[in-house]
Amino acid sequence: MNLYGIFRPLAFRLDAERAHRATIAALRWVPPHRPPDLPPSLRTQVAGLDFHSPIGLAAGFDKDAEVPDQMLSLGFGFVEVGTITPRPQEGNPKPRLFRLAEDRAVINRMGFNNHGQPAAFQRLLDCRHRTGPLGVNVGANKDSADRIADYASGVRAMSQVADYLTINISSPNTPGLRGLQDGGVLEELLAAVREVRTKKPLFLKVAPDLDDKDPARIVKAAIDHGIDAIIVSNTTVSRPTLKSKYAGEAGGLSGAPLKALALDALRKFRIASSGEITLIGVGGIANADDAFERIRAGASLIQLYSAMVYEGPGIARRIALGLDRLLNREGFASIASAVGTEKV
Repeated sequence: MNLYGIFRPLAFRLDAERAHRATIAALRWVPPHRPPDLPPSLRTQVAGLDFHSPIGLAAGFDKDAEVPDQMLSLGFGFVEVGTITPRPQEGNPKPRLFRLAEDRAVINRMGFNNHGQPAAFQRLLDCRHRTGPLGVNVGANKDSADRIADYASGVRAMSQVADYLTINISSPNTPGLRGLQDGGVLEELLAAVREVRTKKPLFLKVAPDLDDKDPARIVKAAIDHGIDAIIVSNTTVSRPTLKSKYAGEAGGLSGAPLKALALDALRKFRIASSGEITLIGVGGIANADDAFERIRAGASLIQLYSAMVYEGPGIARRIALGLDRLLNREGFASIASAVGTEKV
C-alpha cells in the first residue's frame, strides 16, 4: 500500500473541502525537489513549450497558486493553477464540494473562490524552482459589470508569471458564464483578449455540454483569434446514473462518469479542427489506458484532478510510466507520433 492508501481513510472522514484545504496546507510544508526521472518518449512540445511528461494537473486543485512547485515535484509534467479572478471572491455557499466515492466522481459548485490576481501574482513571482510549464487559468468575477474586461485583465496581469494562460468560459458554477461560449460573445471575448496578450500561449477551456454544431464554430473562432490550444473539457451539468447519495447535488460533475462524454467531445473537436489547432484532453482520466486513449483520439496533452482524490498524487508518475509502456507496445517512439492515430 502506498502512503496515500494509509492517509486516504483519514482524509475521507473530513468533508471534501476541509480535506482539500488540509492537503494544500500539508503540501506547503513540502520543500520543492527534483521530480522523478521519466522516459524520453514522454517528452513533447506544445505551443513552443517543452513538457517532460504530457500528464498535467488540471485547474481547480491549486486555486490560489499555493503549491505549483510541489505538484511538479510529485511528477506532473505541468500544472495549471486557478481559476483566478481579478478581485477576491468567496465563491458559492458551503457545502459546495462532494465526493461521490461509489462513483469515483466529484461534484463541485465552488464558484471561482480565490483570493484574487494580486495575491496569486505575488506567490507565482516568488516561485523559483519550477521544473515544468505552469499555466494560469483566468476567469471573471461573479458580480463583474464587464466579464470580458475581467478576462482581458487576467491575461494582461498574469502573463508575467505564467508559461501559458487558459481562458475558462466553461465553468457551470458562475451564472451565465457558459454563455461566453456562444457565437458573437465568444468572438468579442477572444478579440479583447487578443488585444492584450503577450507572446505567452493562450488556451481556451470548453464545456462538454455542447450542441453538435458548436465544436466547428468554437474551433474557427479560436483559430481566427490566435488561440494556441483548446482544453476539452470542463465538468458536466448532465447526470448519468450515479450511486452516491450526493448524485442530486447541483454543480459540475467530474471523475469517472465524465469519461465517455469528455472523450466524445474531444473526438468532435478533433474532427472539427482537422489538426489545425492543438487539443488537450481532460475529464475522467484515471490510468494510463485512459490517457493513451485520449492521446490517440487527438490530445497532445492530458490533465486530471478528480482521479487524484481517489488515487493520490503519485498518480501522475504511475500514469506516465504506464503510458511509456503503451507507447512501446504499440510501436510509437513519442507522444507526438501517437496523437490522433485513432481511426475515425
